[in-house]
This record gives sequence, structure tokens and C-alpha cells, in this order.
Amino acid sequence: MASHNGPKHVPPMEVSVEAGNAGAAEWLDDDGRPRRKGTFWTASAHIITAVIGSGVLSLAWAIAQLGWVAGPAAMLLFAFVTYYTATLLAECYRTGDPETGKRNYTYMDAVRSNLGGAKVVFCGVIQYANLVGVAIGYTIASSISMQAIRRAGCFHKNGHGDPCKSSSNPYMILFGIVQILFSQIPDFDQIWWLSIVAAVMSFTYSSIGLALGIAQTISNGKFMGSLTGISIGADVSSTQKIWHSLQAFGDIAFAYSFSNILIEIQDTIKAPPPSEAKVMQKATRLSVATTTIFYMLCGCMGYAAFGDNAPDNLLTGFGFYEPFWLLDVANIAIVVHLVGAYQVFCQPIFAFVERRAAAAWPDSAFISRELRVGPFALSVFRLTWRSVFVCVTTVVAMLLPFFGNVVGFLGAVSFWPLTVYFPVEMYIKQRRVPRGSTKWICLQTLSVSCLIVSIAAAAGSIADVIDALKVYRPFSS
Repeated sequence: MASHNGPKHVPPMEVSVEAGNAGAAEWLDDDGRPRRKGTFWTASAHIITAVIGSGVLSLAWAIAQLGWVAGPAAMLLFAFVTYYTATLLAECYRTGDPETGKRNYTYMDAVRSNLGGAKVVFCGVIQYANLVGVAIGYTIASSISMQAIRRAGCFHKNGHGDPCKSSSNPYMILFGIVQILFSQIPDFDQIWWLSIVAAVMSFTYSSIGLALGIAQTISNGKFMGSLTGISIGADVSSTQKIWHSLQAFGDIAFAYSFSNILIEIQDTIKAPPPSEAKVMQKATRLSVATTTIFYMLCGCMGYAAFGDNAPDNLLTGFGFYEPFWLLDVANIAIVVHLVGAYQVFCQPIFAFVERRAAAAWPDSAFISRELRVGPFALSVFRLTWRSVFVCVTTVVAMLLPFFGNVVGFLGAVSFWPLTVYFPVEMYIKQRRVPRGSTKWICLQTLSVSCLIVSIAAAAGSIADVIDALKVYRPFSS
């Protein structure tokens, strides 16, 4: 603040109603940040955009592993758990009073103010590792889609007998180059039209997948598939069936994961009344319901169309060959969506490392000096570090081009800590749920059973990767 004898210059961040700046305060929220304008509808849209992503493409495969009974049941179960724990997490946006308590701006802040200590470090490690994993998964997925565009054209020209082999590496490198460029735009994830484009794209390719599934089912004249899923026989041993069924749980968990950005979405909702938690709970209900209906349609129609042969990526596994231009549209939409989604998931990592670096070496010109060119803000440190990060994720993606397994593993590993464990622990702490009470026992039972599912699904994915590695040569995909 200013010295005592001079006039008081209040920095804009410290304007508060108590200070008598009521006029200025109309533009600010209770924490001195610009007034939030988000509503039930914008929050729902954000969640739907965050949830419906490339996870939808592996659902037909997941249902094929589990069958007509367990498949849809598992999806409903995950939908319920995700919804329920999201309502618990929404209560933790403010610490203390639900309408006037201190706000937490990120998932980590909520963990820090409710639990503290080693749990914050554990949460950080899991969250950032998950984001890095998503970046790798998205690089693989986009290269598979670019490859599929090429293959669709080749099949169309040379007939379906041609193997149409091509390497996915050049496509991964291309994706990496594009990401290095976009990574130099600070706050790229906050560009307002980005989530609109992402939403339009994800609905485009999901709907095309759905429509082709329905068309295929009609031309088959019947619903394929069985009540118990893939039958054990020449192609699938009983142990593989178990591993695959477990991996299917991981895939479904991945398709629903949005709890790690829930607090950030809640932070856009306008001030109470009604409290942000109430609005967020309503938004979660609407968006999880919408997503589940959509997922059920996509997953079930994909399974109905292909039965046991459902590919692990619906639009690139070449269950469909024609109309080839429609497949191309769907795959272009996937690539465009993933280019944006990659930044949305990586910008928090960039910001975290750059904050730490700036705090550690505040006087270094290498870190702080920046040059603005159009939308780009270039500093030597940002240019080097962000480019290195993109290069590393791209190389790892080239080493491990198994989309299905990577997705299953990520879903499994981050599902329990981020979607179940922390929300449950924070809620117990925030609401002072007495140890040993019925509610406490129910919440802990939920947490432990989800932990078991998580471990089993991770094991399934790892077993599958080990299987795939036996016949795989690096960089030769």
C-alpha cells in the first residue's frame, strides 16, 4: 500500500466493499477478481466439452469386452460415481461457509486448504502426471486419425484388399510441430472460441461414429454381440479376456474423467445466491446425464454394428470403409479437437513450471524478458522449455503407439485419486463427517471399492502393453 502521509493508492486487486469502494466493487467479486458471469448453462457446456473427447471412440471396444449386460451397467455405475463425487467436490470450492468462505481457484488449492501436507504433493504428482499422459495419448490419437485419412483414400482407390500400410511417425512429428507453435501463445487455453470449436468438433465426430454404427447395424439386419461379451476361443484366451475386461473399465473411467478441472469450471460461476456449489451440482447432473445418453448410444451402436470385432478406436479401426469422405470429415474433426485439447491440458503444466522458475530465479533475463509478436509471447526460457516438453511427449508417443492401452491405463490411474479419493476426503473434512458414522463408512466403502477397480484396470492395461511389446519394434509403427 502507499505510505501514510501521501494519498492512498489502492491496487485494483485490493478493492473491497469494507474499504468503502462500493462503486468499484460492483465490477469485482468478493475476492477482488473481475466479476464472474458464468451460469448453469455455461458450466454445463464447459463440462460437456471437457468430458466428451477422444474417450468416446474406445467405448464400443469396452462394451464388446464386457457384453450387453455388464457393459452398459459399468457405464451407468461410472456415471453415477462420477456424478456423486463431483457433487462432493463442488462443496469444496469454498472453504468454510458455502456462500462466503474463501474460494479455491484450482483443484490443488482445494486439496491444500482442506487437507494440506503430503496429500498436496501426492495430488500434484498425480494431476501433472495425468496431464502429461493425456498429452501423449492425444499425440497418438491424432496421428492415428491422420493416418486413417490417408488409408481411407488408399482403400477407396485401390480396393479393400490393399494393406495400405503407412507409418504414423511423420504424423506425430507434424502434430508436434503444430503444438510447439501453439505452445508459444500464453493462456491459449483461455481463448474464448476454443471451447466452442472443441465442442462442435467432438459432437461432429461422435455423431458420425454413431450414424455409421446405426447404418451398419441396419445393413447387418440384426444386433451383433452377446450378453457376456467376447467369447473365449481361438483368438482370445481366458486370461486375455480377464485383462481386456479390466482394461475396459479403465477406458470407461477415462471417458468420464473431468473432476480435475471441475473446480476451475466452478470458478467461472457468478457469485451467490444461489451458491456456486448448488449451481455446479445442477450443471453436473445435466452434463453427466447428457454425456451418458450420448456414450450409451455411441458405445452400444458401435457394439451392435461390429459385435466381437469392435475396433479399439471406432473411426480409425476400419470397421467402416465407405463413405470414405465422411470418415475423413470425422477424422479431421478429431485432429482439430485434439490440437486444441492438447493445449487445454498442457497449459497448466507450462504455467506451473514457469511460476516455479520465476520464483527461483526472479532476476534472470533468460526467464523474464519476453518479446511479443502478434498473439505470441516469446521468452528464451518459454521457447526452450515448452518446445522440449512437446518434443519429449512426441518421442514417447512414437515409442508407445498403443492408443487403447494408454487410454485405459490413464483412466485407471487417475480415476481413484482425482475422481474419488480427494473429493471424499475433502468432503469429510469440510462437512466434519464423524469417523465411524454411517455416512463416513459409506463414503470410505465407495473409496476403497473404487481403489480396487482402479488397480485392477491399471493391471489390465499393463498386461496388455506387455503383450503388445512382445511383437513390437520401436519407431516402426
